[in-house]
Amino acid sequence: MRVERSIEIAAPPEKIWPFLVEPDKILKWCITFQKFEYAGGQRSGVGTPLYIEEKAVPMPLMKLNFTVTDWAENKKLAFKMSSGTGVKSYEQSWNIESTPSGSRFTFMEEVELPFGILGKFIGVVGQRSSVATVGKMLPILKSQAET
Repeated sequence: MRVERSIEIAAPPEKIWPFLVEPDKILKWCITFQKFEYAGGQRSGVGTPLYIEEKAVPMPLMKLNFTVTDWAENKKLAFKMSSGTGVKSYEQSWNIESTPSGSRFTFMEEVELPFGILGKFIGVVGQRSSVATVGKMLPILKSQAET
């Protein structure tokens, strides 16, 4: 299942960027994340390991290891699951584009569930929930970045 949503934020990219790379700020807007931490000594750039615990309806708590696949300061952060529980594969990207009135932030996630046909069915139901959750998260990010 794939979810992609954007929001206009009246702030420059450099004011939004900390909300994508500082764990305490990520946890304020990314409401499904119970934990977000750097998993090793590396704190920036491609290859940075991340550990995330996520509770998304209807899934149980997922414990996930990710690797950063794209890191362009003030522009893009992308990461891909390297191992974890509850899902077969998982990728997210957070993009910031400069606009005349500030920035456009785009959230994208692509998740593949296990269980074959049953997983695809659960994915259809789960996608509705994911769209609704992202619809709640983006205004929080907007509010945090604009203050």
